[in-house]
Amino acid sequence: MTYLNLERLNQIDPKMFKAQKPYPWINPEGLLTDEGYQRLQGTLPDVSLFERRFDAQRKYGQKSHDRYTLEWRTNPPVAPPWKEFVAELEGRTYRAFVESLLETSDFSFNFHLHYTPNGCSVSPHCDAKRKLGSHIFYFSTEKDWDASWGGETVILDDHGRFDSDSAPNFEDFEDAIDSHALGNRSLLFTRKKNSWHGVREIRCPEGALRKVFIVEFIHRSLASRARYFLLGRHAAGY
Repeated sequence: MTYLNLERLNQIDPKMFKAQKPYPWINPEGLLTDEGYQRLQGTLPDVSLFERRFDAQRKYGQKSHDRYTLEWRTNPPVAPPWKEFVAELEGRTYRAFVESLLETSDFSFNFHLHYTPNGCSVSPHCDAKRKLGSHIFYFSTEKDWDASWGGETVILDDHGRFDSDSAPNFEDFEDAIDSHALGNRSLLFTRKKNSWHGVREIRCPEGALRKVFIVEFIHRSLASRARYFLLGRHAAGY
């Protein structure tokens, strides 16, 4: 079966995407087929497979981005639909779609699932320079998540006031746009110096989890340069 809704992918105009303010982003509905979405949502991995990442120190004084994480590079023991979905994302059709938005082919994919419990948040930040962008697929539905609990990714506009290597709070931004994050929705954006985004503190019952699958577009040249730098420092004894 097909997971990506090719008709919806083809309807996205790269020019309109790149002209979006405050930086290129889209929050489309239905980029996955109805059947594909239901299959993936119904076979989400159990949180017991995830690594617990809480109270991690972040650069620039930003608050910890607390959550449970399942990294795909570890070849996780997930259900067949998830392996089929990732294989489809690694195929030519999705790559060509991303290339048209980023205007480059010099990237690789990173995949991971995040589950976020009550009381956690993602403080406002711009992603690392090695990231060209991200595509967040939302897997919380009206059956298991109340919109009043939060969980929306927030697009933030600083009007050029903040250095990307800083730690502003949500209330420091004059303009904020909440994404639609329930059901078959996704959010795709590119990394710029002003690509501020975050997730406000979640207020949900114990046991409920905000569930997202994230595709990161990693700049191959920058990633290789960063690895070379780290290896060089290690060899020099730093």
